[in-house]
Amino acid sequence: MEKTKGRIFNIQRFSIHDGPGIRTIVFFKGCVLRCAWCSNPESQNFDIEKLSENGREKTVGRDVTVEQIMPEILADLPYYRRSGGGVTISGGEVLCQTDFAAELLRECKECGIHTAIETAASLPFEKFEKILPYLDLCLMDIKHMDPEKHREYTGRDNALILENARRLSESGVELIIRTPVIPTFNDTREDIKAISDFARSLKGVKEHHLLPYHRLGSDKYAGLGRNYSMKDILPPSDEKMRYLLSVAEESGLSCQIGG
Repeated sequence: MEKTKGRIFNIQRFSIHDGPGIRTIVFFKGCVLRCAWCSNPESQNFDIEKLSENGREKTVGRDVTVEQIMPEILADLPYYRRSGGGVTISGGEVLCQTDFAAELLRECKECGIHTAIETAASLPFEKFEKILPYLDLCLMDIKHMDPEKHREYTGRDNALILENARRLSESGVELIIRTPVIPTFNDTREDIKAISDFARSLKGVKEHHLLPYHRLGSDKYAGLGRNYSMKDILPPSDEKMRYLLSVAEESGLSCQIGG
């Protein structure tokens, strides 16, 4: 029987973000959203692409099996165990490759590794059902509560995302809500309060993380021959982030900047 292949564009070891402890992040290719601020534009298209970086061209994307990448994941098993870390699938969007994700997460669980995904949750819940048996933690983005504003900046409205959040909160998997804080999009008191209040309404959700906008991936757009529409938008100040954190904390959730 032929093994399932997945398309990834990076494996990042020794990460201290996107879940507890020291983690290995596996970045999937392909996403259904087109967020204007996306810091991994090379993740959006499922196709294997060419990216020009510092005057050199490199290939972005490769097809792998779980068997091929597990040795790299298992190399850091002692660090996961000492720190309470594990493996996180990011992207792109994990739900675009659920069969491969399920195989990878299942193999990690069989090796005693904590598993997490980072998702925008903009695909049918049936996609989640394939991976939930092997998932310890879901880091889910809620970017905006207004459907039209959400569509303007991401290409889709948020109805399915909010419904998935409700269903995930009933599934028993640990769910943390995260919000990328984007000036001109969702950086007002009203925006953050609405999201945090929604997060509080979800069964079992205890945390809301605010992720400040940055421009670290902006050069990649030029390298892909694409325009970065937010090049004139400045990251929020530390003072602004502290203020928005205080707003989120009004919900009674455990809130933090970064995640």
